[in-house]
Amino acid sequence: MKNHTAEHKTNHAEDTHHHLLEDAQALLVATAHVAEEKVADARKRLVATVEKARETWEVVQEKPVAGVKAGDKTIRQHPYSSLGVALGIGALFGYLISRRSGKQRGQS
Repeated sequence: MKNHTAEHKTNHAEDTHHHLLEDAQALLVATAHVAEEKVADARKRLVATVEKARETWEVVQEKPVAGVKAGDKTIRQHPYSSLGVALGIGALFGYLISRRSGKQRGQS
């Protein structure tokens, strides 16, 4: 369920990004014939902002992929250690949850 939610958020962000870029490009096309200095300056700033947004989006998309690859590489290099750490974390969470549940039952 959480994976589906994260995927949905990623798809939504990507859709929003594409719509924003499409709208900006449509604005640039619509104002191409206007020769006023203020409009020309605004167009230049918009073009620079759109290009910066594209570069930033590429970086934002690459970082999670790099993190997952690094984690996968570490797990593959040290499978038993990774399993032990996962087991320890799971046991700790289980202990904390059971303690919390016990306290809540005692208060009722």
